[in-house]
Amino acid sequence: MSSAQTSSGQTIRVAIADDSAVIRGILKRRLEPENDIDVVASFSDGARAVEGLASADPDILVLDVEMPNMDGLTALPKLLAIKPRLNVVMASSLTQRNADVTLKALRLGAADYIAKPESRSLGNSGEDYLRDLVEKIRALGASAHRKKAVAAAKAGKASANSAELSAKPNASTLGAAGKLLLNQPRLLAIGSSTGGPRALELVLRGLGPNLAIPIVIAQHMPAAFTPLLAEHLGKAAGCECAEGIDGEALRPGKIYVAPGDFHMTIEAVAGGFTVRLDQSERVNFCRPAVDNLFKSVAATHRAGVLGLVLTGMGHDGREGARAIVDAGGFVIAQDESSSVVWGMPGAVADAGLASGLLTPEEISKHLEAVCCRRRRETG
Repeated sequence: MSSAQTSSGQTIRVAIADDSAVIRGILKRRLEPENDIDVVASFSDGARAVEGLASADPDILVLDVEMPNMDGLTALPKLLAIKPRLNVVMASSLTQRNADVTLKALRLGAADYIAKPESRSLGNSGEDYLRDLVEKIRALGASAHRKKAVAAAKAGKASANSAELSAKPNASTLGAAGKLLLNQPRLLAIGSSTGGPRALELVLRGLGPNLAIPIVIAQHMPAAFTPLLAEHLGKAAGCECAEGIDGEALRPGKIYVAPGDFHMTIEAVAGGFTVRLDQSERVNFCRPAVDNLFKSVAATHRAGVLGLVLTGMGHDGREGARAIVDAGGFVIAQDESSSVVWGMPGAVADAGLASGLLTPEEISKHLEAVCCRRRRETG
């Protein structure tokens, strides 16, 4: 077990639940040398994870989807009942069934997921998977420690350094610029990553058939997941939602989700706008990239764009948000307290590009006011 600590004085406590002893061993060997990560427990199924969670007290649990005795989806609500602030990363192979299970887990409170290769490839071509897992653990761990510090500061139990953290505003109303947002945009563009599926459902919930503009979304997800994501978002929103198709016309009232492993952009054509897909180089290590989508709609719709940057690691979307603002549009970012990871929205906020920092529920109310026909008709 590593004894070194992060600059905040805390290590990230990680537990692993997987029925494969091979995978548990590989993950442990990969994580333990990291100076800021401690592997505090490993479990062979969900039931054992439930039994041992309280004593292990991890910050993060890597939870396999498919396990005997008790699978990950069954174990998840039991684990969160024991430790509500536990960050659970669902480990799922890239099958349609597992993608569906993983999206259900995200709706039930899992923080993130990771698409794992077969166990026989983990020691070879699985290095990308292992590197991504370490990155996710660090981002989720840093977020968890920061939220603990802020909560302690608010309770009057934190150090001066933590009190300084809590003094930084996590959320705001839309402010003076928000009055301009009451004008109906011509297009809504959304970017999200870690924690995004749940945030997207909350943001889009109940828009219904009165949605008066097109919505385009870039969520960092693999190809096996995005068709199901679109299906779930359509049910939540109550309107048509599907993966974007290269060359299809952009039309009001429909939600377009960028397919996994494709950049999605919008192009102006005679008589309207069309969806374009490509597999050019990754941007910010991502495909689809939020920056690509945002920059394209800034060029096509100018001041008519409303951009949303939701929870996610990294800074994808920051430069695209800058393009939207420079073109006369507006950008709203998810606030820190409601974000699983405040990387993407935080980058937009720190760059001074956000007209407001709101929770998904607050964003949803705003969208209902500015994106639906009934507001314009009853105005």
